[in-house]
Amino acid sequence: MTKLSRRSMIKTMGITTAAIAGLKTFSATVAEAATKWWKPTPQMDAMTAIHTRRSVRKFTAEDVTDEQVRTLLAAAMAAPSAGNEQPWEFVVVRDRETLGQVKKISKYAGYAAKSPVSILVCANLDYDKYDGYWIEDVSAATQNILLAAHANGLGAVWTGCYPDKERIKGFRKLFKLPSKVVPVALVVLGHPAKTPAPKNRFKEDRIHQNEWNK
Repeated sequence: MTKLSRRSMIKTMGITTAAIAGLKTFSATVAEAATKWWKPTPQMDAMTAIHTRRSVRKFTAEDVTDEQVRTLLAAAMAAPSAGNEQPWEFVVVRDRETLGQVKKISKYAGYAAKSPVSILVCANLDYDKYDGYWIEDVSAATQNILLAAHANGLGAVWTGCYPDKERIKGFRKLFKLPSKVVPVALVVLGHPAKTPAPKNRFKEDRIHQNEWNK
């Protein structure tokens, strides 16, 4: 092998090694960035989360961190939406006085007074491109919050705002929402003081093949 060919080989190996190192560095950077807003929870797979999630209405005094809330919101924003319109908006509520006012608007959301944090999930009609599909979009985001909360050891309950006109009016006033923003659900969150046991809700008679049949 000539000196020139050896030099060429060494140079090529050096470039290749540098490229691989650069790729590894890039991959590590991407992975590091991803973990800033989402961290996997290997302790619970998706099917386990779905089948064991229950509504939790009693919470301990332990706080829910900002990072935990951000994880739940990232899950919410990963939900599917019509035409990828993503019409959701979120109000994170920790103020004790405000949470205490919630029961005056909806008795079913009174648990908020004793929770460390609640998330008001809303639809921004300025983003509504498909005439009403925001209802499904925001509902999917809300369900993702519930599943993510359960998967991360938290408890949550979905309390409805939409389509009750009085609740919509009350929540809009309490949280100073613009007229184009519709409150859909208040998700009350915390560390569960008690978690209900899972239930099997599978009903064979609700399944139809090819057409409606009984």
